[in-house]
Amino acid sequence: MSQTVSWKMAEFAAGLTFDRLSDDAVHEAKRFLLDSLGCALGGYLQPDVDIARAVLDETGAEGPATVIGSGRRMDPRSAALANALMVRAMDYNDIYWQQDPSHPSDIIPAALACAERQGGDGRELIVGIVLGHEFEMRFCEAAHPGIRERGWHHATLTAFVSPIVAGRMLGLDAERIQHAIGISASRHATFGAVTAGKLTMMKNTVDPLATESGVLAALLAERGFTGPEHVIEGKEGIVHCLGPEWTLDVLIDGLGEDWRITRCGMKAFPTEALTHTPISALLDIRREHRLEADDVERVHVRSLARAADILADPSKYEPESKETADHSLPYCLAAALVDGVVTPAQFTPEKIADPKIRAQLRKVVVEADPEIEKVFPELQRVIVTVTTRDGRELTRQLDYPKGDPRNPLTDAEIEQKFDALAEPLLSSARRREVKAAIAGLDRLERVGDLMRLLVADRS
Repeated sequence: MSQTVSWKMAEFAAGLTFDRLSDDAVHEAKRFLLDSLGCALGGYLQPDVDIARAVLDETGAEGPATVIGSGRRMDPRSAALANALMVRAMDYNDIYWQQDPSHPSDIIPAALACAERQGGDGRELIVGIVLGHEFEMRFCEAAHPGIRERGWHHATLTAFVSPIVAGRMLGLDAERIQHAIGISASRHATFGAVTAGKLTMMKNTVDPLATESGVLAALLAERGFTGPEHVIEGKEGIVHCLGPEWTLDVLIDGLGEDWRITRCGMKAFPTEALTHTPISALLDIRREHRLEADDVERVHVRSLARAADILADPSKYEPESKETADHSLPYCLAAALVDGVVTPAQFTPEKIADPKIRAQLRKVVVEADPEIEKVFPELQRVIVTVTTRDGRELTRQLDYPKGDPRNPLTDAEIEQKFDALAEPLLSSARRREVKAAIAGLDRLERVGDLMRLLVADRS
């Protein structure tokens, strides 16, 4: 095989063993797994997941991989898609944003499905989780500007990474993993339209589809199917097609010297990533000054140009669905003003239509600030100013939200988030079993033993 970038990535993935991982990387893999499984159990109850499960029940095959919640045993491709959509459906799982945004934990279901098919153990699963974060996050750093700024969605990048994870879990050698990268990446690119303007169920589905693509590609490569080796830097590969400003060395330099997973953030709110810092700032002001929604005349947010573009276009002032509401900065801040929290409960149809929340949306003004642009992505700075009806101006600047690696969720907070999301499906005893299994993941003999614990034991 030629020494392309995809070869070097595949060679590293095929050769990586658990004992090369740092203690911090192992610990973070367990944290991201627990967080993701909580999101999946919460996502099980979402309407888009209901639709997708019904279709997969019709089109999928019986197989060795477990669907979270229902416990149905399906082929790895179908199980990976179903579980990845559950992880993603609430927009509550992890976030990394450099040149591009991404949610590396969207790929964890590929590791789960393929490891379960192979009878893999917890150590292998940890390797798969670390690899998914490693390469997804490196891809986010490689394009200048990010492909999101060129009109493409980051699921385009996930299609390069998910076959690496799936291939490694299937025990493929470097040559076949390289073919899997070529198969998946050359047939799966995603328009940015899915996160522009009025949003639909596809917003949270495109990355799971890219995860499914990687599993399919790895299964094909396992049997000898081939794909283009030059899909990254070669003729009509991603660099050729999506623009020349790429630093490809970031994809491969220093692999194994440290681990990107230790730099990834988690979500304290079930909303688009750039809403988190302004939500945090507004909640701080509200709490500190004991404000109620009726006390507020105006909320002025200074942020990035892309935040104003993505989160405050005209459709975001009239959200009709969860998908638009959780990408609407006016809605998120209006809900924070009224309820004092932003949780999954703020994104039910009843809440989105709540007249008291709707009355606050026009109070929110979002302005792009060139000075804030200069410090991104190192800082996710926002400046929020609340003007009260009695004439006060209350201002808070924040540089990063809760959940950022510089202000991380604690282990206890992740467990609390898991319990809140999993409680409708899993009894307290079962939740304790899941948490114990993940805490001891490096001693788990079979990934299937963990998956059996994720089947609902209450109505």
